Amino acid sequence: MVKVNKNREQRRKKRISSKIFGMKEKPRISVFASNRYTYSQLIEDSDRVTLISYSSLKLARSKNYKKDKKVEEAKTVGLELAKKAKELGIKKAVFDRGKYSYKGRVKALAEGLREGGLEI
Repeated sequence: MVKVNKNREQRRKKRISSKIFGMKEKPRISVFASNRYTYSQLIEDSDRVTLISYSSLKLARSKNYKKDKKVEEAKTVGLELAKKAKELGIKKAVFDRGKYSYKGRVKALAEGLREGGLEI
């Protein structure tokens, strides 16, 4: 079992997120992955407002839901978030992976956003 150092995670998150800032025309996409679900938000940092959020928890609560692997659920979350962003007229965004490596669910979510038509 790997012991996770919380200070190391916080330093990594601060290092990565400090370089990323979302504006009205190009908001920031934040990612959080719990053990069960994947969450994503579109954030405008200048006004400190969350524009859109979507998660695999919302996906699980929908009526026509079929349990998938977490990576496939993350890709679906990306597709849905991109669809909602297009409805608001957002075409470009900045991807903030936070404390996570760019692999697995985080990578699948980014690919889903790109397939949905969002430019990252």
